[in-house]
Amino acid sequence: MSIVIFEDEQVARLHPITLSRPAYAVTCGSYRLIDWLATWRQPLRAIVRPHLAELQQIDFPQFQTPRAAPGKLLLVNARLVPSSSVLRTLRALCETHASGAFYWQDELAAALLTTDAWLTSSDPAQLADQLKLVGLAQMPKQAAELPLFRYPHDVVAWNMKILAENLEHRITSGDYREIADGVFAAATAKLGQYVVTDTAAGPVVIDDGATIGPYVFLRGPAYLGPRVKVIEHAAIKDAVSVGHTVKIGGEVEASVIEPYSNKQHHGFLGHSYLGSWINLGAGTCNSDLKNTYGAVKMDYRGAPVATDMQFMGCVIGDYSKSAINTSIFTGKVIGACSMLYGFVTTNVPSFVNYARSFGQVTELPPEIMIATQQRMFARRTVAQRPCDAQLLHAMYELTRAERQLAGEPLSL
Repeated sequence: MSIVIFEDEQVARLHPITLSRPAYAVTCGSYRLIDWLATWRQPLRAIVRPHLAELQQIDFPQFQTPRAAPGKLLLVNARLVPSSSVLRTLRALCETHASGAFYWQDELAAALLTTDAWLTSSDPAQLADQLKLVGLAQMPKQAAELPLFRYPHDVVAWNMKILAENLEHRITSGDYREIADGVFAAATAKLGQYVVTDTAAGPVVIDDGATIGPYVFLRGPAYLGPRVKVIEHAAIKDAVSVGHTVKIGGEVEASVIEPYSNKQHHGFLGHSYLGSWINLGAGTCNSDLKNTYGAVKMDYRGAPVATDMQFMGCVIGDYSKSAINTSIFTGKVIGACSMLYGFVTTNVPSFVNYARSFGQVTELPPEIMIATQQRMFARRTVAQRPCDAQLLHAMYELTRAERQLAGEPLSL
């Protein structure tokens, strides 16, 4: 069997979290979809947006298979929720069906083809035509429990639902020792004195090279990835999933933090998603509950979307930063490569200095972000590659209309 992970036309709804990463690389419940599918040890290909093609080629060697293996062809939507139960469902469908098109809420989640045909193009814009050629249109639609991310807030919602079950899989398949009731640590993890844990709602998993400072409170389910540094007196609780090489402090609740981001100082982060290479200044806080206690509505590119969530904080794209004491209002979306100051009372487009409470919003040219990226990478001993700088240029161009439609008087 061969597997093709594809980004469909709906991947744009996940902006800004998929602006600089393929949808299969979004972390939720401590895993990415690519992490699960790679364990199947089948030939893999991926269809992603053109501006991510070079990055995929360099950073995801799993996709270096030149052609399909004979037999079945499994198509998997890159927006599939990466939970252990979802992947079990997908595997069961492969075992019990010779072919089929499997849908979740009228969106194609996966398809199984009994053909040696191979999708010849890596451009999502040509995907619909290619699927016609391999006979997908003739297949009856079958409902399946294969949920998809539809909007950014879904990542936060699903993280709360699946983190405990994903951690149980991680514990049974990994090399961890149980150092306290429900607390599992890799051999090289280090814990300071007087760490307090509560695992009644789920386990706490601390991965290789992670360090937990003294007087820290950890309430599961929680995952602290490799080389994470938890600052003293921090409170990490209630479904927190932290990627590798992150510094984290203050109070963090029910949130996903991608690799290389910093939320090091005191301040609250709740029910939120943070991309990579983000830095939240000291005292930065977000609200995740409306004063009316009602369900939060998000605004995605001018369209209101009901979340059906009473608690929903913010979504922040890669490379964005906040100044000290920044306050982010409930349900706000911050684009990539933006700088935040003061009160964030509206959504923030990508590549801007946002100081709206001080009467100023200015555009950030990509050259400034490329220089900033180089300094950030150097601090973590990461080499800046030409493809990294080129991606920032592409992100700037892709978000140009976003800034023009933001309704802010930009100073260029």
